[in-house]
Amino acid sequence: MPIIRRVAMISFHTCPLASQEGKETGGMNVYVLELAKELSRRGVYVDVFTRSQDDHIPHLVQVDPHFRVIHVVAGVEGGIPKKGLIGVLPEFVANMGAFIADNAIEYDVIHAHYYLSGLAALDWMKRIGRRLPLFMTFHTLALMKNLVARDELEREERARIDAEYQLVRAADKIIAPSAADRDYLRYLYGAADNVVEIIPPGVDLAHFRPIPRATARAALGISPRDQLILFCGRIEPLKGIDMLLYAMKVMVERDPDMNICLWIIGGDVSQPPAAWSKELQKLEKLRHLLKLTPVVRFAGQQSQAVLPTYYNAADVMVMPSHYESFGMAAAEAMACGIPVITTNAAGISDLIDEKNDLLITSVNNPLLLASQLARLLTDSDARAEISRAVYNKVQDLDWRHVTDQMMALYAASIQERELT
Repeated sequence: MPIIRRVAMISFHTCPLASQEGKETGGMNVYVLELAKELSRRGVYVDVFTRSQDDHIPHLVQVDPHFRVIHVVAGVEGGIPKKGLIGVLPEFVANMGAFIADNAIEYDVIHAHYYLSGLAALDWMKRIGRRLPLFMTFHTLALMKNLVARDELEREERARIDAEYQLVRAADKIIAPSAADRDYLRYLYGAADNVVEIIPPGVDLAHFRPIPRATARAALGISPRDQLILFCGRIEPLKGIDMLLYAMKVMVERDPDMNICLWIIGGDVSQPPAAWSKELQKLEKLRHLLKLTPVVRFAGQQSQAVLPTYYNAADVMVMPSHYESFGMAAAEAMACGIPVITTNAAGISDLIDEKNDLLITSVNNPLLLASQLARLLTDSDARAEISRAVYNKVQDLDWRHVTDQMMALYAASIQERELT
């Protein structure tokens, strides 16, 4: 098999170092960072190209001897609305291409993350007149996001959908995080069976691991009597956080004596509520409307460094998403031995055994979710058994195992191109 020497990754709209730069992050940031780090440990040189969003951050960051992040200037070095980023894509490609040409770099593979990055990859290869094996990880799919959108502002534009159709046809391999996303790519986008490969995202099992619950709670100042329910993720409508608040209301009304609390991790809450994002403000109004102020706390964005403490302090985590291609936060919590209740619309639900169906809920069903939460919180034996089961289930998601699979696919694609 060919030796993989250099990989170019494009993460156009979000930087893998965003957490270290003080910006809100999600699963894609972690995915790109951890995959690049593990590839670099194997001696593979990895360049991640991302749009520069802050002129105070160096344009070239050497993360380790084999891994660097190149912040490419494209448009104003600041906030550009996500749907407006496509307008600066040509400048991004031109400046990325100039960096590659000036440094005389030859890559073996190009791996694009999200559709905008895929378009950048195609444009760059067209400009240089050469095709590299193109790997595509979409992370989310526009057609699925539109399926669960609640208003026009949440809907993805036709240009993105057309771009995803184009990239499905152009990619050598598409990495799907779950069987559900593989099927959406096949049946909604017409992806060929031999193009889509299922490789779930990884988990840093050395970092996300069980620690004594009392230690974690003491670090966060949580009372030993409180039963802590946790949400962790981006604050956006498709995450279904409003349904979780409704379920909390049901639980409080059913049993006012339960010492339950919900902490919502995500979003910037460092400013007064009037300056919060639109979705956070909606959730804050709902919290007051449902009279849940004493039991629901917005804990804000937390770094990867401290997330294991939050997971280990919790009794249960909930991922009530309307659509979730996988659910990396859920996998991290499971690696800490914490039960996770997720909807059947989340890719990570594939990992949950049928005998643990208590962990699978349905979308927009607060009565069912409330019952499942109450049972988990009141049945310590069931919770302990499920904790062991979910912990064992995610052990195969170590980033080393994920990278083994990815490198094998890289090598096979290079070999296939050499033979054609």
